[in-house]
Amino acid sequence: MTTQKRQTRHESITEELRGRIVSGEWRPGHQLPVETDLAVAFGVSRMTMNKVLTRLSQEGFLIRRKKRGTYVAQPRRQSAVMEIADIEEEIRALGQKHGFELLQREERGLCPADAAIVGAPEGSDVIWLEGLHRADGQPFCLEDRLVNPGRAPGILDQDFSRHSPGGWLLHTIPWSQARHHVRAINAGPELAQKLELTPGEACLEILRLTRIEGDWVTWVRLSYPGHLHQLVAEFGPHGG
Repeated sequence: MTTQKRQTRHESITEELRGRIVSGEWRPGHQLPVETDLAVAFGVSRMTMNKVLTRLSQEGFLIRRKKRGTYVAQPRRQSAVMEIADIEEEIRALGQKHGFELLQREERGLCPADAAIVGAPEGSDVIWLEGLHRADGQPFCLEDRLVNPGRAPGILDQDFSRHSPGGWLLHTIPWSQARHHVRAINAGPELAQKLELTPGEACLEILRLTRIEGDWVTWVRLSYPGHLHQLVAEFGPHGG
């Protein structure tokens, strides 16, 4: 009998907290009281409250971070596999405000490692750009990009202080071929700091190389917080 009551109370608290999130009473980014305070407020043990928060985290409603607290999760975003999306438009489609911060910019020659990636001679002119996309002020995607200025006329005149190089390239420079590599990674210290994550947290990484007439236009690494994104692809049967 006691076990049944505990299970019922656990479910009722879970439903109440889930309802506050779904209704918008607790909006994305809202920080919940600490676990012990919640347990006191609902008149249950800390173990029961931990089970509630763990379940809501598994369902994607909450994010729990060591030493930083528990927060209402942002809606899960969808990253397309077979298309090149404008990240700014993607964020606005979610009803959120887009922001872009250019972190680094450098005009230099291709180093051996980068030359091998893009298939161009070592020392060729290249522009390296790194910037952070934000959605409602929260990190959404880190954009780390190489651009071939010979295939992107006008790029040297862009300062990218407000709009990202990816959006500008997509709407300005033609391309005929693209290749995606998608993988899950764990954030190292530097990436974690830029995406405001804990080192070791899962991230979604998309590597993309675009070409036109056999010549490379741009190579980019897009790094997304893993708990906010899912991959989506639509396809049909071969020959169907």
